[in-house]
Amino acid sequence: MAKRGRKPRSSSFKAKVALAAVKEHKTLNELAKEFEVHTTVVSKWRSTLVSRAHELFDDAAKASSEAPPEEADKEYLYQQIGQLKVELDWLKKKSGIVS
Repeated sequence: MAKRGRKPRSSSFKAKVALAAVKEHKTLNELAKEFEVHTTVVSKWRSTLVSRAHELFDDAAKASSEAPPEEADKEYLYQQIGQLKVELDWLKKKSGIVS
């Protein structure tokens, strides 16, 4: 009999299984059978969700109070592009180059 390797599971799948475990509508064995994972894995994902749930709200509070770094970078870059365009237009005008 060939040994089965581990299946890579997405974070959304893990969250779905962990939330089902937290709800406690089904036993761990039922969930393990339904999602085709070992009961230990279901238990581990549930524990991780419960112990780290506070991080979701910490991150949400930070995200709402300040702009994401990508947005700040975009704004800065657009500002730089505008400034360089104005400078280029001024230099073209002063040097007599017509575009």
